[in-house]
Amino acid sequence: MDAPYVFNIQKFSTHDGPGIRTTIFFKGCPLHCDWCHNPESQRFEPEKMLDKDQHEQIMGRQYSIDELVRIMQADQIFYDQSGGGVTFSGGEVLAQNRVYVSELARRLQEIGISVAIDTCGAVPWSQFEAVLPYSDIFLYDLKFIDSQLHERYTGAPNILVLENLKRLSAAGAAIYLRLILLEGLNTTDEMLQRLQDWLQQEGIQLQEIDLLPYHDFGRDKYAQLGRVCTQHFKRPSDDQIAMIQQRLTATHANVQVGG
Repeated sequence: MDAPYVFNIQKFSTHDGPGIRTTIFFKGCPLHCDWCHNPESQRFEPEKMLDKDQHEQIMGRQYSIDELVRIMQADQIFYDQSGGGVTFSGGEVLAQNRVYVSELARRLQEIGISVAIDTCGAVPWSQFEAVLPYSDIFLYDLKFIDSQLHERYTGAPNILVLENLKRLSAAGAAIYLRLILLEGLNTTDEMLQRLQDWLQQEGIQLQEIDLLPYHDFGRDKYAQLGRVCTQHFKRPSDDQIAMIQQRLTATHANVQVGG
């Protein structure tokens, strides 16, 4: 079984699902979002990156399932006390070897560790089917309800993303819908109304909506990777974020800023 590459294991994470979590960041993603704050996550293979002291490091190493289980189990007391667990993120975890990912999730569930899947949704449904029995939460990114905008800024249309969200909801999965907020693009009245209409028409069942305002914390990483950063987005104002939260709360009880 080919092990995927992991570029970071972040302990004591509080932004990747409920409670205290350990987040495993897998390398490689089918999308290339223009605002990506982890550009080292985009390619599936290891690559060189300079640290803040201009020292070269290799991003991406392989772990056996046994290794990862031992690392995750070391902090199980914190998961149990806080209602947390382990989050598989990326990159895109569901674009990795599905046998490896599903077996890792099964092993963690077997020892009582909750598993969350952070996904962009742009993968075959079979990838979801493989992890569904062993995953407690799906953190589901929906970047644009408009497919043309989605393709322009991520490199792919959103047809698969929306279809998988419908199937995941129909399967009864616990879904935290994550909406990145890009000023003037997906924060307009038209886009918000289209989003609300689609969620209602398709009967999408959500446990939570997380609003994620754009930030540029990852800009310096592009130079460290020897790439050019082309980010040109803006964060909505606090007042606009509050308005969006209030608007979505009218149809969904649990709408949070951050997550």
